[in-house]
Amino acid sequence: NVKLGGLGPDYEAIKEKKQKLKLQKEYSRQIKEYNMKNITFVQRLPKKPQVTSSVSRQKALEYAKKIPRPKTFMTRKSKKEVKEEGVLPQSADGTSLPQIPSLEILRSRHEKEKEVVAAFKALHIL
Repeated sequence: NVKLGGLGPDYEAIKEKKQKLKLQKEYSRQIKEYNMKNITFVQRLPKKPQVTSSVSRQKALEYAKKIPRPKTFMTRKSKKEVKEEGVLPQSADGTSLPQIPSLEILRSRHEKEKEVVAAFKALHIL
């Protein structure tokens, strides 16, 4: 008498597993109730007074006042940079805007770039 696997679910095995889970849950519930009845709440130790933290803070502040601050080095701009920079225009929110190159410089640059593009077209590179 050998029982071979069937096509459907094995209802007997499912019932056994279900019963086992019910027993586990019931046992855990009973243990939880027992523990809740028998636990005596341990009184907590009083917290440390705040005085020590304020004292340590005061010591830290005094120490911080005595520490020499690092010196910041400022780089000096050359006279040319100062002249070129001049007075920068201000935006509505007060930040300075970059200086706009003059129109002649832009036109000459445009002409040079036109010549370069024409040379590339003549060589059929583009």
